[in-house]
Amino acid sequence: MEFQYLESFYTTVKYKSISKAAAALHLTQPGLSLQLKSLENEMGSQLLVRSNKGVHLTEEGKVVYNYAVTMLSLKGNVKRDLQSLQENSNKLLIGSCRSVGEYALPCSVYLFKKFYTDVEIQIKLMSSHEVIQKLMDHTINLGIVQDLPLPEEITTKTIMTDELVLVGKNAVEGEISLDELKKLPLILREEGSATRQLLQRALAEKGLGVEQLNVIYNLESPGAIKSSISAGDGFSFLPRLILKKDLKEGTLNPIKVQGLNVTFNYNIAYRKNVVLSECEKNFAEFIHSGRRGFC
Repeated sequence: MEFQYLESFYTTVKYKSISKAAAALHLTQPGLSLQLKSLENEMGSQLLVRSNKGVHLTEEGKVVYNYAVTMLSLKGNVKRDLQSLQENSNKLLIGSCRSVGEYALPCSVYLFKKFYTDVEIQIKLMSSHEVIQKLMDHTINLGIVQDLPLPEEITTKTIMTDELVLVGKNAVEGEISLDELKKLPLILREEGSATRQLLQRALAEKGLGVEQLNVIYNLESPGAIKSSISAGDGFSFLPRLILKKDLKEGTLNPIKVQGLNVTFNYNIAYRKNVVLSECEKNFAEFIHSGRRGFC
């Protein structure tokens, strides 16, 4: 079986389109179609249903797709581990959502290095959705994400629970109504971010949409948002994890919104069929332990 054909099949399923998959693989559409047909002939079954709306898996295709995910994951791990041996080093690449990656994870990495001094660690900061995409693309094997809908190929284990807190500079601590919330100048995470989706779902349960709020602008970084509200530019919903120092020192003040509670989990995520390297296994175990030392 040609790995190239499996990769083409996997990419076509991911994009749900032969034309988009061909572009991603730098192939012509006829060339990609020929590879898919060759794979179907080898399997003795039709794997994809093609239509003007795209492609979707047949029952036989679902079986082959699950094996393709496993085989491609193993191939990627083999390449990575061989490269690691050739370079005579242990490399650990972690994709993390920004809330954890910018604030809590550096302390954990520092402590982890005390136990595993020979591991070379790199952290890539991105949104939770981007972490999942990198896992799906086999770019990374471990990620840290907030709660969000997951592809069936991805599994997660909870690291800790957190909550979104409405905060502002020199705000009067107390409780406000949803109507009063509508009047506050808010700075929120960008559309599509896991933090914003958590807030949207909580507001929707109260019959309120983000478009009804006074959002003055959006930012992609929780750190940038915190800097803005620390300067007195507005208010924001931020994870309590990144507000520990500010709330303790009183530089930012929490505001309770009547009936609005936004709790969520931080999770370590990986592909279900991934074969983790030794240092990846060690880190996954460490981040779940009481030794992790989140700042």
